[in-house]
Amino acid sequence: MKGRVALITGADSGIGRAVAIAYAREGADLALVCLDEKGDMEDTAALVRQAGRECLVIMTDLSKAENCRDVIAQTADRFGRIDILVNNAAHQRSFAKIEDISDEEWRYTFATNIDAMFHLTKAAVAHMGRGAAIINTASVNADKPSPDLLAYATTKGAIQNFTAGLAQMLADRGIRANVVAPGPVWTPLIPASFPGDKVATFGQNYPIGRPAQPAELASAYVMLAEAASSYISGATIAVTGGQPII
Repeated sequence: MKGRVALITGADSGIGRAVAIAYAREGADLALVCLDEKGDMEDTAALVRQAGRECLVIMTDLSKAENCRDVIAQTADRFGRIDILVNNAAHQRSFAKIEDISDEEWRYTFATNIDAMFHLTKAAVAHMGRGAAIINTASVNADKPSPDLLAYATTKGAIQNFTAGLAQMLADRGIRANVVAPGPVWTPLIPASFPGDKVATFGQNYPIGRPAQPAELASAYVMLAEAASSYISGATIAVTGGQPII
């Protein structure tokens, strides 16, 4: 990946940070995007620069289409192109009843998780050449939706379909599109989304018996970005600790 340019959303912590560090160590320069987590993002950027790579930091609300277009413009202005787009930013909250989900919460979840992916991808492809890669983060919830994550799980199913269609649409331009579908991963979303009793047992019902650490997913994103994966497109790579996705 030496000398390639990657844009990663949700890069301040969790999976996004792990992917950023892995890409930097593989030789990529990075544009890192997050909402407003300045301290966390500064830590991620410092780790990227310690690996000897260039790093552009952008903090913005991706639920707004104009902000998505601005992210792509800033990245293209800085680096001249985009070789890898990792759509990883997500919003997640849990609710026991559908009546508890406000219209605003439903709309914001979709705007952040799937609308932003569309706007970023649409703007990015103009700056992507043959051999470029788009990697979208879905979830095991796309296939086995948790009822208390109704809004989030619905967007993750949409991401899988979006990516499957996108891979076909972009094939003649030499741009690949794939999904990584994580199982339970210990990220800041977990304690922020679930009550304490669920946090305490999070991931223990999976075959490996524990949640993943974000770094354990990074290799999937590296593999999908590499030129050696030139025939992998339209795929969903499940990183689920032994839980099958069929």
